Amino acid sequence: MNKITVRLLALAVISGILLGACSPATTAAPSETQAPAPTQAPATQPPATAAATVAPTQAATASGPNCGTAPVTLNAYFETGFDLPFKLSDEFTKEYPNVTWDIKQDQFANLINETPRLLSGDNPPDLIRLPTMVSFAKQGLLKNLDGYATAFGWDKWPMAQINQNRVASDGTRGSGSLYAWGLNYSLTGVFYNKKLAAQIGMTQPPATLADFDALLAKAKAAGLLPIMQWGSAKSGMGLAFPLQALMASIGPTQPINDWIFQKKGATIDTPSNLTAAQHLQQWIQAGYFPPDINAIEYTDSNARFVKGEGVFTFNGDWENADYDKNMAGNVGFFLMPPATAGGDPAAMSAPLTYGIAANAKNADCAAFFLNWVATNPTARQIDVTVGGSNPGGPSDATMPTVTAGSVTNDTLAAGAVVNKAGTAMDFIANSTSSIFAQGWTPALQKMVGGKEDAASLLKDVQAEYLLELSQQ
Repeated sequence: MNKITVRLLALAVISGILLGACSPATTAAPSETQAPAPTQAPATQPPATAAATVAPTQAATASGPNCGTAPVTLNAYFETGFDLPFKLSDEFTKEYPNVTWDIKQDQFANLINETPRLLSGDNPPDLIRLPTMVSFAKQGLLKNLDGYATAFGWDKWPMAQINQNRVASDGTRGSGSLYAWGLNYSLTGVFYNKKLAAQIGMTQPPATLADFDALLAKAKAAGLLPIMQWGSAKSGMGLAFPLQALMASIGPTQPINDWIFQKKGATIDTPSNLTAAQHLQQWIQAGYFPPDINAIEYTDSNARFVKGEGVFTFNGDWENADYDKNMAGNVGFFLMPPATAGGDPAAMSAPLTYGIAANAKNADCAAFFLNWVATNPTARQIDVTVGGSNPGGPSDATMPTVTAGSVTNDTLAAGAVVNKAGTAMDFIANSTSSIFAQGWTPALQKMVGGKEDAASLLKDVQAEYLLELSQQ
């Protein structure tokens, strides 16, 4: 998502999360959306299957797939604005000097637009950021990772962190063969400026949605911006974050995941989601977001929040390092509260997903890097310190050191709550390859402009979703 697409989320998101049609840049320096539907794979490429038919390529030694000792240059496409993959690649080269990197980077949306061409090209990426993957897996453009899962023992790790990257033979996510991997496992929620929150009488996180509504009203009455959020098409509409949080607060999370995972008959246009969209529309009409939100890009929104504009912001733990550095002692985090007192909180919690092209030249080395990220103590520490998220890995892996009182400590603790409750969701921008750019972003921008109401928003997005499914 945006960092969302919005990482979340993008996001995935969040998330991540950004729109355009530029060609990927070629600079390798260190946050997440998109446009036309992916092109079809060349007719000569075999279709993806649900079986583990693709074994690790090249020389898999007795110790498993690795990078060998000869010089290797990994061809990678990273997302602009996120330091984590760059820091990890630097550390990997320190430990394995024969491996260097050819890194291109671009906005999340541009990567989505370019991904079909990149995966099917003459020099396909060994490693690429993937917010969505079903169509690419079905077209045979992504490498089936089942062989690596067996070789590295991934299939014995906690399934919750792996299953989101599985694609079944019918094209649904959540089961079947493994086609992608997470560098870490992000969590989204509500960050808040402690000094501004104190001004409106907030002494602890809200326990219910009604409590949160009251705080937003107090912030507006005090002349403060209640919620800083972004909405530019370049970054992907950030209102998808509070909208999904409201959906989970008001209704169950499983139907949301079913829709994201493309389960047969799933719809986003449900009664509880309509109530959630109406609630978001009320927030918009009450002036709880910046009046220029449709022009605000992700990085600008985050910078403005760090500088003190906005009591709250909906974002992901990938910003922890920035907040702990630039808002030290003045930033807090809480999960979106349930509509009913005593209900379980929910959150978007999804892998920062990367895939390997089906015809990647250095697939074994890329897979070895992914395994190293999850198991190497230094890499895991980078995951937490820089990425702010749970590094995943084996169930008996030691959690890296976290500074007491940091917002990173808060988000990791919140993640444990969500895991226990079983209410984690993927990001609604990840359901199909173009849904964020062609569905959520324009519809939410229209809602901000008063040209779309809650009911038509959900109907428009569902129609786009069905259209994209028919084209897969």
